[in-house]
Formats: sequence, structure tokens, C-alpha cells
Amino acid sequence: MNAVLSALARHASWFPEGLIRLLFMGVADFAWLFRLGGVRQLERNLCRVLTHRDGVPGRRQLRRVSRQAMKSYFLYFAEALTVGARSSGQLKARVRGDGEGLPSIRRQCVESSAPIAMGHQGNWDYAGFWANDAIAPVTTVAERLSDERMLHTFVNIREQLGMTILLTGHQGLTGQLEQALQQPHVVVPLLADRDLSRHGVFVQAFGSTIRVARGPATIALQSGRPLYVVNMHTEALHGKRKRAAGVGSGQVCTVSGPILPEDYAGMSTEDAVKAVSQAWVNVWAAGIEAHPEDWHMLQPIFIEDLDMQRLHGVPEDIRTDIDTVSERARARSERI
Repeated sequence: MNAVLSALARHASWFPEGLIRLLFMGVADFAWLFRLGGVRQLERNLCRVLTHRDGVPGRRQLRRVSRQAMKSYFLYFAEALTVGARSSGQLKARVRGDGEGLPSIRRQCVESSAPIAMGHQGNWDYAGFWANDAIAPVTTVAERLSDERMLHTFVNIREQLGMTILLTGHQGLTGQLEQALQQPHVVVPLLADRDLSRHGVFVQAFGSTIRVARGPATIALQSGRPLYVVNMHTEALHGKRKRAAGVGSGQVCTVSGPILPEDYAGMSTEDAVKAVSQAWVNVWAAGIEAHPEDWHMLQPIFIEDLDMQRLHGVPEDIRTDIDTVSERARARSERI
């Protein structure tokens, strides 16, 4: 399958875009219908979001939202893998910026730079293209994959969109990001809504606990640059923009912030990282609740779904909270 996807990325212009989208939507529906891959976990994640927002969802509502999320997820792959066949004009018509933080980040990046915290929403590669064009050149991080072919494919996609890519696994990665932020007119967006390593930061989200990457908070505090948050969702296109895009849907990058490092002066380094992480997660979580169908989290993220035997560096207060939740769950089971 990886060979097929890599070939599609290399020869995207050979195939009609409508056909590619149709095929990917068919696969999305098939996986959703039979709850293959990560669909069950996706629904557990979405159930927590919807419960926090509205109360416990009915099965029909949850299945409807999870189907939309799977379509959004596979649409991302269809768009990302075929980006080489799209013109600059088409891409510009497919993604736009919004949000109260947009004027601020544009001012910030005229002569300075800014880090951005993001989650796995919408089409984050389109977001990188948009930021590169509308705000400032982008330097970001790509996860090192075990499949070198797919790694090269996705790095090439992002470089085609104008981004500078750094790979995980290199020593001094945080220093490289901070160095990028010391340059004028740069943005550093980081996908940060899941990090189960011992370096991750525990924060509260959707009435539970998740572990996020410390990168956005760390580089903001150490560089002294304000931190922004970007949420993404899909929107329908109409009229001239639809004709220019060549498709019926596009992406919205909603910019929030800034979160100012100076507001956390006087704290210890670790306390400041936790506080800034919680601040951006609060903003990001509100965006997820507004558009849960565009959150592509098919892996365990909430503390109740994680294997605590394999999770390292868990603070004692977090373990106590988990034990309390587990005891309540066992008590409910015994009553049933």
C-alpha cells in the first residue's frame, strides 16, 4: 500500500482529481462501515469531545460524526498525495485564514517570528502552504517514519509547498527550532496534540487528561516569542472561489492568540511549560469542540485509554487521578 501511495504522489497528474477523491471517499466509508483500523478508537475520542460539549451522544450522532471524520481524514491524504498536480492558484483558493489572532501574527512576523501549536485537524499540509504564502516562510518538523519511501514522499510534499522540514530523532531538534525563531519573518508550526513519550506534558482537555508535546511551550518560552494556536476545519466553496479551487470544499485556518511568554515570568521552567501548554490546549480544545468532524485522532489519547504499564514519567498526582477513575469504573461495573 505504501508503494501505491508513493507512486500516486509521484504521478498525481496522471489521474483525474475527481476519481482520486471518489476512491479515497469510498475507502473511508468502507473503513467506517466495518469499523476497521482506528475507527473504534476515533469514536471513543469523539465521544469524549461530544460528551464534554453536549452530554453523552446517542449512537446515531456518534456514528454520523465519526463518518464525517473518516471522510475528512481520507480527504487529507487524497489532497496531500496529489499536491504536485495542483497549481498555486488552486491551492490558494482551497485554504484561507481567519480568527482574531490573524492580524497579530502577521504583525509579529513582519520583522520577527512566531511558533504555532496545532493538532491533527483538516489538512495541515495545506495550512503550511497557506502560512508560507500569507504570513511567513515555514519551518516545521516531520515524524521520522520506519518506511523510508513514505518518509521521503511526505517530506517532498511539504517541500513542494515551500516548507523547510526537520526530522524527529535528531539531537538538538529543539535548538534548531529556536534558531529558526531567531530569524526574522519565520513561523514554526508544530503538530502537538499527542506525545506519549516521557517528555510529553499532561494537561486537562474535554474533562479528561491528555499528554501533549512540550515543543510549542518550550520554544515560545526559550525564544521569548508569543505562541499562537491554529485550528483547522473544512468548509464548502462557492462561486469564483470554487471554480478557482477546482473542488467543492476547502480549508479554514483559524488563528488564535497570542499567548505571551512574559505572562509566565517568575515560574520555574517546568511549571511555565505546563502552564503555557495548558493555555494553548484550552484554545485548541474549543476549536475541536466547534468542529469535531475534522479531528483525525485515531489513536489513544485520553489517559483512561492508555496502558499505564508502558507510560513513563507519569507524575504521582496523575497516577492518583487515574487510580480514582479506575476504582469508580470498577464500582459501576459491580453495580451493573
